Amino acid sequence: MRIDSLDSDIVTLFTQDPRMSVLEASRVLKVARATVQARLDKMQRSGVIAGWGPRLDPAELGYVVKAYCSLVIRQETGHDAVAEALARIPEVLELHTVSGESDLLACVVAKSNADLQRVLDQITATNTVLRSSSVIVLNSHFDSRTLPLVQAASAEGAAGADTGE
Repeated sequence: MRIDSLDSDIVTLFTQDPRMSVLEASRVLKVARATVQARLDKMQRSGVIAGWGPRLDPAELGYVVKAYCSLVIRQETGHDAVAEALARIPEVLELHTVSGESDLLACVVAKSNADLQRVLDQITATNTVLRSSSVIVLNSHFDSRTLPLVQAASAEGAAGADTGE
């Protein structure tokens, strides 16, 4: 979906204040409430806006250790079966099939380094993972940063409109 500067402004507003009402957004942007709602609906239908909901901080829930684990899987098991097994472990937050020496990359959290060992043991206990290699996150500079993509896509859309694309 191509987005324009108004779409970008709408997403920026709701990213900065997710609890903002559509009416308030329309006042800030100086456009009709129906326009804001229609744009939001269109971005949701197209998948640009993947969902609405609270963004949780695992550290505030006591999971202060974050690690990325490269996983080598049993090839005969297949990626989907491994994903199903790992989905049962609540500390596995993300799982991606990747290229390179490993098969999957998992983002996991734990309450301590010792607890991280427990989580890694759970991963290997699924009997779907042959080997894992982990790196512990020491400091996060930014996380789940997507707003710059929206702004870049908006600028690309404007440039495409200028050239008639």
